[in-house]
Amino acid sequence: MKEQNNIKRTDVNTLGEFGLIDHLTKDFTTTNASTIKGVGDDCAIIDNGNNYTVISTDMLVEGIHFDRIYTPLKHLGYKSIIVNLSDIYACNAVPQQVTVSIALSNQYSVEDLEEIYSGIHTACKIYGVDLVGGDTTSSNKGLIISVTAIGQVDPQKVVYRSGAKVGDLLCVTGDLGAAYLGLQLLEREKDLYLSQPDIKPDLENQAYLLERQLKPEARRDVIDLFAKSELHPTAMIDISDGLASEVFHICKQSGVGAFIEEAKVPLRQETELMALRFKLDPITCALNGGEDYELLFTISPEDLDKTTYLTQLFIIGEIVPKEDGIKLHTSGGNIHDLQAQGWRHF
Repeated sequence: MKEQNNIKRTDVNTLGEFGLIDHLTKDFTTTNASTIKGVGDDCAIIDNGNNYTVISTDMLVEGIHFDRIYTPLKHLGYKSIIVNLSDIYACNAVPQQVTVSIALSNQYSVEDLEEIYSGIHTACKIYGVDLVGGDTTSSNKGLIISVTAIGQVDPQKVVYRSGAKVGDLLCVTGDLGAAYLGLQLLEREKDLYLSQPDIKPDLENQAYLLERQLKPEARRDVIDLFAKSELHPTAMIDISDGLASEVFHICKQSGVGAFIEEAKVPLRQETELMALRFKLDPITCALNGGEDYELLFTISPEDLDKTTYLTQLFIIGEIVPKEDGIKLHTSGGNIHDLQAQGWRHF
């Protein structure tokens, strides 16, 4: 017993999600020639002989990723598919199949599962993917949904996080921070409900912010436009943990730095106004909020003329040498080290 007490225990919080993944997988090497990309990108990439097969897996855990008090089950089923499809699109690939595994406690009924699968069915229909399998088991507490998405991509068109080069332009596909403000609005109403159950929710007609949080969409349209305009990003990642975190991921994998213009980061008016009501800095919400599921990518400056059809394209900065660091040029004219304060998984 005394020996057990002396065993070293390291809190996973000291490593964070990606530090933990790096730590646990550092001794793994790929032995199959068909494994093109393993751990470390949005997806695993496997050579199937004609195309590359692209695979992504995500879990949504009750009490961590969603709150049943304000999350409709149909929306939850829909979102569980979308967050995985977004990873597939981040590799410039097209998703084709998904598997869904669910662990649930006895508080959930058949009717509840029907609601979840109704949302899953809607997402599959809209995005043209097939549900091809999964698993169902019991849970001691709450609900866990694990989805694996499978896509295909031409080997010449696949995009990784690691391809950004000095001089490339840093781009995003849409406005940021709205999902985070939608979450703040829902959390405020939850707190009011718990303290005053008879009070009527006041969501201030903020349909856009709420939808960005509860029913996000993946940017399939952007992948279609890349093909139409023959634009090939040099690196890409989806924005799930916050813009700042994703910039760090691209820079780490590509061995580069980045310079971001605060004034160029796209914010919708509803997001700015709601941030101010919560006494939050709008740009901080955009940089660190997460769950926007827009695409962050880099392009060669020589390809700028190919962005004509990308009306939702926002150029927010450029890639610089690694030794220049990752900097934010504020609207006030100051230059600071960019801080990544996005979603912490542990």
